[in-house]
Amino acid sequence: MAGKIQAPRGTFDVLPEESRGRAALEETARSILEPAGYGRIETPVFEGTELFARGVGESTDIVQKEMYTFEDGGGRSLTLRPEGTAPICRAYVEHGMHKLPQPAKLWYLSAFFRYERAQAGRYRQFWQIGAEAIGSDDPAVDAELITLLATLLDAVGVSGVRLRLASLGSPQGRAAYREELQGYLRANEDQLSDEVRGRIDLNPLRAFDADHPGTRAVMERAPRLLDSLEADDAEHFAEVRGMLDGAGVGYEIDPSLVRGLDYYTRTVFEFTSDALGAQSGVGGGGRYDGLVEQLGGPPTPGCGWAAGVERIRLAATAPPTAPPPVDLYVALADPAARKAAFGVTAQARSASLATHQELAGRSVKGQLKQADRLRARYVAVVSADGATVLRDLSAGTEEELNAADVVVRILRERGMG
Repeated sequence: MAGKIQAPRGTFDVLPEESRGRAALEETARSILEPAGYGRIETPVFEGTELFARGVGESTDIVQKEMYTFEDGGGRSLTLRPEGTAPICRAYVEHGMHKLPQPAKLWYLSAFFRYERAQAGRYRQFWQIGAEAIGSDDPAVDAELITLLATLLDAVGVSGVRLRLASLGSPQGRAAYREELQGYLRANEDQLSDEVRGRIDLNPLRAFDADHPGTRAVMERAPRLLDSLEADDAEHFAEVRGMLDGAGVGYEIDPSLVRGLDYYTRTVFEFTSDALGAQSGVGGGGRYDGLVEQLGGPPTPGCGWAAGVERIRLAATAPPTAPPPVDLYVALADPAARKAAFGVTAQARSASLATHQELAGRSVKGQLKQADRLRARYVAVVSADGATVLRDLSAGTEEELNAADVVVRILRERGMG
């Protein structure tokens, strides 16, 4: 016998019982984001590799280690999208969204791909809900996005939520701090991990993310970017905090907070959940005022976030989502009744009744048990000649009628006829 084929490591099947909870999460996201002016967008599952090299940053772990990249039949280098912001900014430029009233407000729920160590809530194919507002540098944009994500996490029952908040300043203001930090890291180079030493020149801020004990000890004494913000950046950050205070959104300032992507500027934030243990991040984002220009567009500010669907589902305390109840179960009095029963099913579905039909060769008794499992309101036991017994399982009544009259009778009883 051939060996059993399983899903690739780091991927998973979404089975019906899980898909209901994910659909409920999608609907909750839609109900929060679309009334706030965010329209749904979906970008291609793969893009030109240059998009991520230029947009995400060649020194990032994503570009250096985690992307699924391949050549197509024409020799072009393509990459399965590892994140959502760069593709959306590419779409913003390509479709001339700068001509629309600004900011352009977009949201997505899409699959992404990264080659990383598979663990609880982290996969190589994963789904994210994200929101982006492109075209305004108003601190109210940052505060609105943070508040919307806080609202979503609360609405779906994510427990133990904490919001970490910081500012990276502007690239110009960050340059002097970067040199200061590089000097500090070189002075303590013997205590750093090989990985951190290797990217002191490329991306020294990522040292704050290190798990290496020696590196962490060094970074506890490192100079902080928040202490070096230029006046405009400090004012922008203060306004964001003031709006969050006014909205009642709690947060903690974390000077060590950095994001794993090069495009971030000014506000950065991360929501964590105590329910997730060590890998506590559930969603986050920030401002990326230079990204659109990097991708060939005009100078354009932007801000956004992404939250992991699998992480949210793990951290949520909501009970499992039950399947929807069934209006009608069409049963067969005998195998010869298939044609007549199929007609009843088709008619019921045309009338928008949630209808299941017997398809497994059960006895009449077994069919009635299946109808009960499905929480069906009605069961129609159809005979080959069309004679039908319609049972109302809720009222405990039954009547005999012709198969052609079943749907009309149900609709009349429900006040829909």
